[in-house]
Parts: sequence; structure tokens; C-alpha cells
Amino acid sequence: MSVTLNGQLLGRTHHATRALLERELTALGLTFAQSLLLTVVAAADAPIPVDQAVRRLVDGLKTDAASARGVLAELVDAALVAPAPGDGHLVSVTERGRVVQSRAAAAGAAIGARLWADLPVDDVAAAARVLETVRHRAEAEVAAR
Repeated sequence: MSVTLNGQLLGRTHHATRALLERELTALGLTFAQSLLLTVVAAADAPIPVDQAVRRLVDGLKTDAASARGVLAELVDAALVAPAPGDGHLVSVTERGRVVQSRAAAAGAAIGARLWADLPVDDVAAAARVLETVRHRAEAEVAAR
């Protein structure tokens, strides 16, 4: 069987792997968008500017700023992220948020390990290089319009 590498195949692969991850995230009380933003905030060494966190989600999901701010509000309401004391323009991960984010990351890593486990290392590296190149090209076209 011949397989053509195109946007449809990439999209179907994304949706299939994301469905596996979303099962795990749902068990943790997270949406996909919440998990992405929680990871951004948790990865920061210090409180992160709200606008920077929002921009990262906008860029990552190709969504609008209002939606990203809504996701951030959900994380604050769930006590996974909190405004920095004395500066509402900064947010940081809470201890509870760090635990949840760690569990989400572990679930994602386990899924990846299962799905990529028996593939040749050179093939995986080549696929990563090609996909990264295509992503950069697509993002450049989006930015140019």
C-alpha cells in the first residue's frame, strides 16, 4: 500500500494521537488547550507575563487572544495557575498545577513511547526534520498574509 505524505495524512495523524492524549487529559480535568498553556507557565523559571503566556497559546493553537485569555482564566479558576502576588500582569504555576502538569506530561510521554517505540531512529529523525521544515514554511506563509 502506497501512502502519500500530505496535509490530510498529517491532520489524521494529529487527530488520532491527540484523541489518545485527550483521554488522559480529561481524567486529569484538563482540556488540550489548558494543558498546553499550563505547560508554558510551568516551564517558566519565574512568573511569566500574561501577554507572553497568551501569545504562546495563540501561536501554538492558531487561536485568538480572547480565547487564549479564557483558557488562562480557566486555569486560574482551577487553582492551577495564579497571578503573581502584587503583579496581576504575571502568572505562575501553583503547586497543584505543577503536579497536574507533571502527570499530563508523563501521560503524553507514555503515549509517544508506545506509538514511536519500534520505528527506526533514523526514520524518526528524518520525519522530525521534514515536519519541522514544513511547519516553518506554513507559519511563514500565515505570517505573510
